[in-house]
Amino acid sequence: MIRRDGPIVQKSLAFAIEIIKFCDILSEKKKFIISNQLMKSGTSIGAQVFEAQYSESRLDFIHKMKIAQKEANETLYWLIVCEKMDGVEVQKEISNILNEIIAIISKIIVTSKKNLN
Repeated sequence: MIRRDGPIVQKSLAFAIEIIKFCDILSEKKKFIISNQLMKSGTSIGAQVFEAQYSESRLDFIHKMKIAQKEANETLYWLIVCEKMDGVEVQKEISNILNEIIAIISKIIVTSKKNLN
């Protein structure tokens, strides 16, 4: 299982902070619905990854990481919506970090499934 100070924990925590800042900008532009959706999914990634560190079993760990993966994919959706909206600019760095997180989580899930046997 992953350490609390591991790369995915740190990356997802840093991402949550960036999402909170971006959602503040969305709120200032009165894009409240998008801001709320993005805030929930974007901060949930790290929460699920962190919670996985205390899983009860390997299967529980995989399950929590799959939830993190789903939240990351939902966040990607909302960022794409933002990119298509007039007057909203998504920093490339946010999308890049999210893509890295998705790749890392996917790799963790695959590796963890292989180690079940």
